[in-house]
Amino acid sequence: MTERIETKGQVADAVKGNWVDHWAPEPTRPYLRLSRADRPVGTWLLLLPCWWGLALAAAHGGEVSGLTFWIALGCAIGAFLMRGAGCTWNDITDREIDGSVARTRSRPIPSGQVTVKQALGWAVIQSLIAFGILLTFNGTAIALGVLSLLPVAVYPFAKRFTWWPQVFLGIAFNWGALLAWAAQDGGLHPAAVLLYLSGIAWTLYYDTIYAYQDIEDDALIGVKSTARLFDSRPIPWLISFAAATVVLMAGAVIWALGSDPRLWIALAAPVGLGAHLLWQLRRFDRTDPAACMVLFRSNRDAGLIAAMFLAAAALL
Repeated sequence: MTERIETKGQVADAVKGNWVDHWAPEPTRPYLRLSRADRPVGTWLLLLPCWWGLALAAAHGGEVSGLTFWIALGCAIGAFLMRGAGCTWNDITDREIDGSVARTRSRPIPSGQVTVKQALGWAVIQSLIAFGILLTFNGTAIALGVLSLLPVAVYPFAKRFTWWPQVFLGIAFNWGALLAWAAQDGGLHPAAVLLYLSGIAWTLYYDTIYAYQDIEDDALIGVKSTARLFDSRPIPWLISFAAATVVLMAGAVIWALGSDPRLWIALAAPVGLGAHLLWQLRRFDRTDPAACMVLFRSNRDAGLIAAMFLAAAALL
């Protein structure tokens, strides 16, 4: 297996049978791997809060238009590009750490598939295309999009100075809830902030599970994470994060819709999401890295459940 990864450039934790390793033109593969195109769950986790914010804003304003559908599509393309740019930047800053961790040493930079200069150029290209899409939104959304670059830039360094790098990831990864709300509504609303905080709690939940894959290597090289902080006692924390996710999302829905009859449809979003998180908790095993990856990836489905009910409330 190791020889196959070294020969073909495949990344150790890539999705089996992914399109990048099998169908993408050979010269593009290192760059698509930098963008995690062979590991699409991260794009979903960045996109879904955008769709939450867009759908709840549309339900709040009572209007779904052609602009709404463009925002949904623009967010999808932008999520792919900005997740790619962010991951490329993360790999540049973490290149020494990645080379010391079993799961990440096959990534393009530590494995020698691309140089740091090439990776930096790729990050800039992706960011500029995403910025072009952002310019089609209103001024508030554009300002929020530019401001989002700050947490994106800081996040890769967080694991060096805090036991809570997942908070910084949550701040960056859920920014789209605010941006998409503003793109649809023209401004921000307290409900958008509650939805954003719900997303941060959700990120704390799923990324703590993710971090348990690397807990031994992280301890050896001195990288901090909530998994290392919680060690053998993660369940109370995970329950707290899941509960905060559900309560904050429910609060956002109630604040946005009030006495609107569609409130009960939208409230199925936090209920469905919470049910999925409970299902994950019942199967969580901190000592099984493969099981942690499966549960982490399943959060795409959890987030889609919430998006589906919020979209239904907006469309009905």
